[in-house]
Amino acid sequence: MRIVFAGTPEFALPSLRSLVRAGHEVVGAVTREDAPIGRRRVLTPSPVAVAAEELGIPVHRANRLDDAATGWVRSLAPELGVIVAYGGLVREPLLSLPEHGWINLHFSELPRWRGAAPVQRALQAGEQRLGVTAFRLVEALDAGDVVSRDAREFAAGTPAGEALAELADFGTGALLAAVDAISVDPEAGAPQAGEATYAHKLAREDGRLDLSLPASEVLARWAGVTPEPGAFALHAGQPLKLRAVARAADRHAASSPGSVGSVGLVDGRAILRLADGALALDRVQPPGKPAMDGAAWLRGRGGKAELS
Repeated sequence: MRIVFAGTPEFALPSLRSLVRAGHEVVGAVTREDAPIGRRRVLTPSPVAVAAEELGIPVHRANRLDDAATGWVRSLAPELGVIVAYGGLVREPLLSLPEHGWINLHFSELPRWRGAAPVQRALQAGEQRLGVTAFRLVEALDAGDVVSRDAREFAAGTPAGEALAELADFGTGALLAAVDAISVDPEAGAPQAGEATYAHKLAREDGRLDLSLPASEVLARWAGVTPEPGAFALHAGQPLKLRAVARAADRHAASSPGSVGSVGLVDGRAILRLADGALALDRVQPPGKPAMDGAAWLRGRGGKAELS
C-alpha cells in the first residue's frame, strides 16, 4: 500500500521501519522541523527525519500541517496516512486526502487515556497493563474507530521512558494488522466502547512526589514522570531529583530509621521511609549538580536526611 507517514520522536521509528520491512511503499514522511538540542542548542533533525532519509524516503519538515504540507502530501497520492507521535493535529482537507484516510498508533487501550501522555498517566494511576490502539483518525481527539489493538503487562515501577520504548516495538504488530485489515476492507474498524479518560500533558509540578502516600503509589507516580518531567522531593527547601528508585525489601523498610520522609543508610543503600514501607534512592540529582549514587549523596550529609 502507498503510505505517507507522519511522526517525530525516537519511539515513532519502529513503526516507520516496520512498514518498510513489511513491503509497504512509504512514499513520504512528514516530521517536525529541525530543533535546537543540548546546551549549545545545535539545530538537529528529528529522529524520524534521520531514519527516513537513511531509508531513501522523501521528507517534509513542518511544525504545522498547513497548506504547504497538504500540497506536498497530495503530490504523493497516498492510499493511507499513518501517524505516530507527530506532535500536531491533522485537519481537513489533509484528513480526507489519502484514499483510505489516516490511522494513528496510540499508546493506550482506547478510549482509556486519550490525549498527550497516555503511558505516563496510566503508570501514575498504578496501571501495569499498558496497551496500544491503531485507530482511524477523526477531528475529535483520539475518538475514531478502532482497527486493531493489543496490550501487555509491565512490572510495577517500570519508568515511563522504558515502557514507551517497549510499547513502540510491541505496537508495530497492531499497526501492521490495521494496515492489512484496511487493505482487505477499506471500511475496517469498530467504534470505541467504554468510558473515555484523558491523559493531559505533564507539567513540572507533576514530578513532585507526595511522600505521605503508600509506597506503591509513590513508586507509581515516580514511574509516570520518569524521565520527563522528572520526579523530585524537597530537601532543605530545594528540589532533589530522584533519577532511579526501587521498592525496598521488607527488612530494609523495617530497618529504616525515623518518620515518613526520613532517609537513612541501610546495607549501603539510601532508604526513604514511607507510611507503609520504603523506597531505595539509587540515583539522585541535587540542584545544579550531575546525577549521583544515592548512598554517596547521603554519606555527604552524614548518613541521614529529611525529604518532604
